[in-house]
Amino acid sequence: MSLKQLTVFVQNHQGSLVAITDTLAKHNVNIRALSIADTEDFGILRLIVNDTALAGKTLAEEGYLLKTTDVVGVKIGDAPGKLSEALKVLDENHINMEYLYAFMTRTEKHAYMVMRVADNQKAEAALTGAGFHIITDSDVEKL
Repeated sequence: MSLKQLTVFVQNHQGSLVAITDTLAKHNVNIRALSIADTEDFGILRLIVNDTALAGKTLAEEGYLLKTTDVVGVKIGDAPGKLSEALKVLDENHINMEYLYAFMTRTEKHAYMVMRVADNQKAEAALTGAGFHIITDSDVEKL
């Protein structure tokens, strides 16, 4: 049930990010969540998009180095403490968090988070058992 995340390695210079987002836009790929981390020479762009296969194919054809990673998407209440509740579920189930970031889409009552954890199946089971809704690729396509 994991989400497919694209990780794109980007040169750290002016215009690099614009080139990627323009390429995706030209192919009607909609970005739903993103995170970027940088070093002096390169950046790591993580994306959740409405069409992972098309985005991956398009970026690969443009010469970008990328990989697809399974991550956990979770819908949480949009109120103080709700993210902490989800993180506590993972902690109590001894699931290591590698990183997390938020979707750009939210509703009046919910926010959406992307979590990279050591064990996706265990995390999804623990979160579902605690009453959280797991987001799927088909959910992302509808956002």
